[in-house]
Amino acid sequence: MSTARSASSLQLARETRERFVSATEGAILPLARAIKDRLTAMASEAGTARSMQENRDDFVAFQGQATQWVTLSQTGWRKALAASSGGASSMPSALRLELIGDEVVESNILSSRLAQLIHDKASFELSDLRLRIQHLEGTTELDAKDVLKPETLAKLLVEQWLAVGLSRGLWTRVQDTVQQGLVDVIVKAYENANAYLIANGVMPEIDLKSFVRRTGNAGGAGGGNGGSSGAAPVDGAVSAGPQNNMQRTGFGFDGQPQQSVPTAPSTMSSSPLAIARQRAQTALLSLKRFVTARIGGDAGGSAGVFQTAGADGRTTSPGSQPGQGGGGAPRAFSRTFAGAIAEAEAAYRMAATQYMEGAGEQATLMQQTAVDLRRRSAELKKRAPTTADKATVEIVALMFQAILAEERIPFSARVWFARLQMPVLRVAIAEPEFFGTLQHPARMLIDRMGSCVMGFDAAAITGSALEGEIRRVVQVIEQYPETGQRVFKLVFDEFVAFLNRYLTQSDTTQRVMSVAQQVEQKETMAIQYTIELRKMLNDMPVRDEIREFLFKIWAEVLAIAALRYGAQGEQTVMLKRVASDLVWAASAKPNRTDRARVIQDLPQLLQRLRQGMALLGIVDEPQEAQIKIIGATLSDAFLSKTEAIPQAKIEAMAERLAHLEDFVSDVGGTADLPLDAQSIELLLGVDAASIEVIPDTAGSKVPEDMVAWANELQVGNWFMLDHNDRVSQVQFVWRSDRKQLHLFASGDGRSFLIQAGRLATYLQAGLLVPAEEETLTVRATREALAKLDANPERLLN
Repeated sequence: MSTARSASSLQLARETRERFVSATEGAILPLARAIKDRLTAMASEAGTARSMQENRDDFVAFQGQATQWVTLSQTGWRKALAASSGGASSMPSALRLELIGDEVVESNILSSRLAQLIHDKASFELSDLRLRIQHLEGTTELDAKDVLKPETLAKLLVEQWLAVGLSRGLWTRVQDTVQQGLVDVIVKAYENANAYLIANGVMPEIDLKSFVRRTGNAGGAGGGNGGSSGAAPVDGAVSAGPQNNMQRTGFGFDGQPQQSVPTAPSTMSSSPLAIARQRAQTALLSLKRFVTARIGGDAGGSAGVFQTAGADGRTTSPGSQPGQGGGGAPRAFSRTFAGAIAEAEAAYRMAATQYMEGAGEQATLMQQTAVDLRRRSAELKKRAPTTADKATVEIVALMFQAILAEERIPFSARVWFARLQMPVLRVAIAEPEFFGTLQHPARMLIDRMGSCVMGFDAAAITGSALEGEIRRVVQVIEQYPETGQRVFKLVFDEFVAFLNRYLTQSDTTQRVMSVAQQVEQKETMAIQYTIELRKMLNDMPVRDEIREFLFKIWAEVLAIAALRYGAQGEQTVMLKRVASDLVWAASAKPNRTDRARVIQDLPQLLQRLRQGMALLGIVDEPQEAQIKIIGATLSDAFLSKTEAIPQAKIEAMAERLAHLEDFVSDVGGTADLPLDAQSIELLLGVDAASIEVIPDTAGSKVPEDMVAWANELQVGNWFMLDHNDRVSQVQFVWRSDRKQLHLFASGDGRSFLIQAGRLATYLQAGLLVPAEEETLTVRATREALAKLDANPERLLN
């Protein structure tokens, strides 16, 4: 319930917002300059003709609209300040249901990425500022459009970007620059806002106990309606950590209303990818229900928690004794427990070094590792201040028992996985959402490393760069214990980037990638050139034989020439001119002067046609057949009574051909991409014997959900491929820029280059099957839940 505040308090809150808006508004103009500098650098970079043209278009578009974007953004930001409510937040009186367009969703995704990054960088400062503003205004949460919320500025910048005519694709390409230029300024503005309020005597020390919501009767008697206690405010629960310690919300709950998770796979989406995700979410939900059923909270509610309000008004844990846990000294308990985890981590790190250097059997050493970790976990449970902490320690310990028991993970990698238990425990205690989402960075890191190493044997891993990278990742996490999930996100991104380099470092793979990428570019450009040639000849009286030659042969000749010599290379420009010369030569010649010119230029024209077809590999008899058709067509043109093509049209066509790349449109990933081993060999003269090319099947319809699954396959994962009745274990090592081509490598040195449509049909037919049906942490969660179901007493004992 809001409490009335004095005018001076409300004025101080308004002044804080004004200072914040003023500080952040000044960052918009420098941000525009940084974007312009980035686009200038991109426009000067060498690359494919398509990418270079896109970069130039991006630069021109932003240069023309940058000033307007800055002006609208600054104006809108000041208006947002005026619109921000300084009192109670605006709450909807009724639930509104409305359809949201795809464009709105895409825009929200763009702004949410920026807002999330700001949240990550300024989590503690933002939490403190929220509490101070709410204290001044007597509210329980900030208004949805409050300027202090990162979402407000992020959404404003994206909306004004689109309003001036700039594209979402361009925003995506410069979003890294936006983040670099904006995040630090906003974090500093939050820091200054807190300093300003502290200087004015507003909550110099934040006592988080006073912000814990309690349920039950006003007198603190038990009962209520299945009470819950969560950190207020709802719109931004305070993170538990070394800087902000408090009793956390319940297991997997973050104080936000949560979407219900299906308990069984939905029949509405039958794709294997959707079913796997539903099964994984079901496992997480089952664990959450199990825990909340035993230590309190409503598993089906939106804010179930571990702590409940006792008769004395202090937060206690169900089943705990007086003095254990509770709200007496949450900071001291949290700090003490964090220290206990740090001690256990340091002690195990020393023991793990001895295990790795031991001379015993690997199975014995691994068993010693598991026993050591189990003992340290039992000691931590005794020192845990709340039942929530006890449950978290037990579940994380059971999950890592399952991970360390996975024999498909080589020993040299498992010992490093073991060292992640304490860092993961620290994150799980500070961030209960670790148990509620598959997208937590700690889960994603363990899953990605596990899926990658489980396909290798021990000999291939030991001493390899992959083992070295896993070791580096673990050591980095250990060095930054107070950064929570942020360090996991950082090393996850670094590990993915490492995989992209590591899996493609061999000469054979590099060669296959280079050739495949150029095949994709060549075929895509050929399609684009064909479309443009059709447009040019649409209103010209050109014989069908010439049209077919230009569309089916010469468009590919131009594509290969552009790839080899560059779009404006001398050879490419010459071959483009040949197309317009051929169209003119094959048109009607009513006067003697034009016929004489054709006869004079014919030998050179035929020579250049032969030269172009040779680029495509059309030689000898096939080449002579095409020359014969063209010669017959030119002869008929001498006798034709039809209207001649005006010279102005021929010149316009020649000019458009010379700058063809300026007019072609991106055909995207839905265009047909002809692909076979012969096209690879013809392109660069590379022997394709080691490449098994699996192209799309003509005329086959591929379900969209299968295409989506194919696009979400992660580099580094292992699969079982059944091709031509031969089953091979393969690793996904590369995906082309346009997601048309996918490269899989087997242990015997063979490579499988699979086109997108065929890959989707192989997934649908079960000819390409993931080696693991579920991720490592999901399987570990399921095994932990099975043990808890059989022995529920161990959760808290």
